[in-house]
Amino acid sequence: MKVVITGGTGLVGQYLQRELLALGYQVVVLTRRNKTSTTKGLSYAVWDIDKKTIDTEVVCSANFIIHLAGANIADGRWTKKQKQIIIDSRVKSASLLFDTLQNNKHNVSTFISASGADCYGVKTTDQIFKESDSFGTDFLANVCEQWEGAANQFQDLGIRTVCLRTGIVFAKEDSALQKIEKPIRLGIGSPLGLGNQVMSFIHIKDLVAMYIQAIQNLKMEGAYNAVADNNTNSTVTKLIASVLKKPLFMPNVPSFVLKLLFGKMASILLEGSAVNNSKIKSIGFTFTYPDLATILKDVLTK
Repeated sequence: MKVVITGGTGLVGQYLQRELLALGYQVVVLTRRNKTSTTKGLSYAVWDIDKKTIDTEVVCSANFIIHLAGANIADGRWTKKQKQIIIDSRVKSASLLFDTLQNNKHNVSTFISASGADCYGVKTTDQIFKESDSFGTDFLANVCEQWEGAANQFQDLGIRTVCLRTGIVFAKEDSALQKIEKPIRLGIGSPLGLGNQVMSFIHIKDLVAMYIQAIQNLKMEGAYNAVADNNTNSTVTKLIASVLKKPLFMPNVPSFVLKLLFGKMASILLEGSAVNNSKIKSIGFTFTYPDLATILKDVLTK
């Protein structure tokens, strides 16, 4: 069985490649540059979203497509240009895949797309959001709505479609955790803003397992919150410090400082609500790392 992955060279994509290969799948990663693989079962194919070029034969011969492509939302200030890059990298790439399948005979049975747990709006409330709740009205919510809209069009081709609304991904390397823990390791860590904003997160291994389940479980369809646990920024900061055996004595970083540094992008640091994961559990998914303490014990252990 063949799986085509977009955005396959990122953190999630690299972990997913390894797991899929270990399970015996053929994996093809779509990239912007020619690459050669020396790994059995892994190959690369070239596509160009702007020029609307793609390896049609590779895409149409796939059984599953996993769409992870998308510019990092924290790569720079949210200028008008950067906002469009964030949207286009997700939506135009999905549309290129859709057009390719719509206009050619293909074997694709399932399309699985990443999405964001911030789809409900970046705001601090007491609400615990479920998949049945509406999209928010801010920029990131709009990104997710367009992202999932681009994914859901595959249903028109009779293709089973799954969207994983992913929280903050924690891994041993190259994840958000390393940015959070660095000042704590240096002894200058502290909560951000009021510290009451909720962070929703998931261990990289659980997220990859969720993608595998989305491939193998034919009953899995629609949107799922890909989140293991929720805690306030203050609690996350204190628990990381505890695991690292580092003191926390610095005052909270003032909100206005973060706004001066990051502009509107500071909202992803200063706001956040809890997300419910009952739906993914209801279809039989079991978290190996179900809470913050378990996640940190694994990812902070060298």
